[in-house]
Amino acid sequence: MATRTQRRRVLRISGAGGSADYRADLLAVEEPLEIRIGGTPLTVTMRTPGDDIDLAAGFLFGEGLLNPPVDLRQIRMCDENVADVTLEVAAEDVARATHARRAQRNFLTTSACGVCGKDSIESIRVRSRYDIAADPVQVSPGLLTSLPGRLRDAQRVFASTGGLHAAGLFSAEGTLLVLREDVGRHNAVDKVIGWALRAGRLPLAGHILLVSGRASFELVQKASVAGIPVLAAVSAPSSLAAGLAEEAGMTLVGFLRGTSMNAYTGTHRLTPAAVTAEAL
Repeated sequence: MATRTQRRRVLRISGAGGSADYRADLLAVEEPLEIRIGGTPLTVTMRTPGDDIDLAAGFLFGEGLLNPPVDLRQIRMCDENVADVTLEVAAEDVARATHARRAQRNFLTTSACGVCGKDSIESIRVRSRYDIAADPVQVSPGLLTSLPGRLRDAQRVFASTGGLHAAGLFSAEGTLLVLREDVGRHNAVDKVIGWALRAGRLPLAGHILLVSGRASFELVQKASVAGIPVLAAVSAPSSLAAGLAEEAGMTLVGFLRGTSMNAYTGTHRLTPAAVTAEAL
């Protein structure tokens, strides 16, 4: 099993006088994962090893390359850095192969960007099959403000390295159902969604997804594709992320820190709501 941390000797410099000494430090591991479909390479993504089968499943679902749960026959690790996916397809083989070619990365996908390498602007967008706007879930601001602490307490690798993002899936009551860490925000979310797909839990209606960094377009899209009605981030969303969340009928919360937050879309799900959606 691939390790998630690596020990390295570093020169620690501290204090106004610049005192220095050598000591051991733990780094989060970053390695490539090649995802194949039926033995044919599809993409390579940089990730932190661990939960790679979830990552492959979540990535393919997020790209619209499989339908849960009937399309996914198995995912096997050929070695520590290669995941080979077998799909249940028949008459749709030709259409799916064409779709896969259109979605295929033209170059390495980095841990910083999950949509890098798309061959056209149009290929970035993946539409959700779920009606998120109709999800009636309600969450209190007080519950939301408690979630970052629960997420942090569960981040084992981050605690030792300080170098990983996290994504956590919570119930509407605030129960942490699953947490995944990775050097890439998008990978952490893919691992969460892949776990849900393999567990037969999609769509994730009535759930909250919390991410440790900012809320980008790709993270909103992944949450939307999985049917998640509430996405919260400890940092800022982008304008495109807010626009997509509004279009999808999703509640998007940013700057979730301490006892405060900014609600950008879907404020009707926050109870008691400080303002109505119409007031916005």
